Amino acid sequence: MKLLKLQQVMEKTSLCSSSIYNLMKEGDFPKNISVMGKRKAWLESEVEEWVMARIEERDSAAESMD
Repeated sequence: MKLLKLQQVMEKTSLCSSSIYNLMKEGDFPKNISVMGKRKAWLESEVEEWVMARIEERDSAAESMD
């Protein structure tokens, strides 16, 4: 299991920090976990699953247009 810092999550998703936090608030992005004190991190596997779900949505939409 690997933990990602916010900057790493931003790099993997191409989202800015405010977009990540807004999506989390809406329940549309994996929640972060408290590592120590105020330090937060995300599980890499959950972030990767979220990215894969976006790819699947894109592919499903493309197939329905054919």
